[in-house]
Amino acid sequence: MSNLQIKGIDDALYTQIKELAVSENRSVSQQILYLVKRYIANKKQFQAAKMPAQVLLELSGSWEDSRNADEIVSDIKHARKNSSRFKERPDVFT
Repeated sequence: MSNLQIKGIDDALYTQIKELAVSENRSVSQQILYLVKRYIANKKQFQAAKMPAQVLLELSGSWEDSRNADEIVSDIKHARKNSSRFKERPDVFT
């Protein structure tokens, strides 16, 4: 069986791993081995998960419209329905 040594690990990260190991009744070595095995087993799921920035970039250009800004604003205003809820206080939204 091979050995692995990890150098330069951040103290805060080591503390988190150690606390997790204690909470799961494992040694630090066992915990790291468990985490690595779990990551490799689920690697496809990790790779398939898109980062928020990727999702945003994929949306880029998806709302292309041949209308200019004034036409879009006009269409939005005409699509709105008046509500009687605000008729009592007409000064609020003028």
